[in-house]
Amino acid sequence: MSTSSGTTKTPTLLEMLQAGVHFGHLKSKWHPKMAQFIFTTRNDIHIINLEETAKRLEVACLHMQELGARGGLVLFVGTKKQAVAVIESAAQRIAMPWVTKRWLGGTLTNFAILHKLVQQYITLKNTLSSDQRNRYTKKEQLMLERKMEKLNIDVGGLVALTRKPDVIVMVDVKRERTAIREARKTNTPVIAMTDTNTNPDKVTYPIPANDDALHSIEMIVNLLADAYQEGKERVATAAPVST
Repeated sequence: MSTSSGTTKTPTLLEMLQAGVHFGHLKSKWHPKMAQFIFTTRNDIHIINLEETAKRLEVACLHMQELGARGGLVLFVGTKKQAVAVIESAAQRIAMPWVTKRWLGGTLTNFAILHKLVQQYITLKNTLSSDQRNRYTKKEQLMLERKMEKLNIDVGGLVALTRKPDVIVMVDVKRERTAIREARKTNTPVIAMTDTNTNPDKVTYPIPANDDALHSIEMIVNLLADAYQEGKERVATAAPVST
């Protein structure tokens, strides 16, 4: 691993090659604004310039370190099959909110409604996991469980989203178009993997990379989470010991 600014260790070009970060989409499906990040074409498939990936990844990691140092709020988003487990694991590791089922319209633009749903979810979860559930009949308990399951799909990962996030970490820009639209409307910065079929101009910190391969997603998302944790730990280590 090669070391970038700060203490974050970024992957070497060989490691990114082995993870398949360089594979883009078919040439016919490209977005012209990704031209600056494309190295060449092989068998009608665009190959991403990994030197550009490394540069953009370093910038994104530095931003995540800064957020970690000041306790910033990061929202992880990835609803495609390959990204779900990676996104949830990375978010939980640094105690941040996540979306892996579906983006609930209004998550950023109508936060009051979202907060209300989250509170309903927490209340139901607490009720059904305590002696309070015995106050209800079996039929009522079943109805409450079904309601909680639905809320879990919508807002289960958003309990820690107590305010507008300082940044959104995203895997697939095209798939999460509603989230991108709300982020732009609310001036929320976005760090995202931008494959060759996406418009990088919609992202604050684009990272040109294969957003379909599991190993590519794991490498990028985990590195961003690591950078946040490093920033957080650096401040904790530097904090004076009280007497």
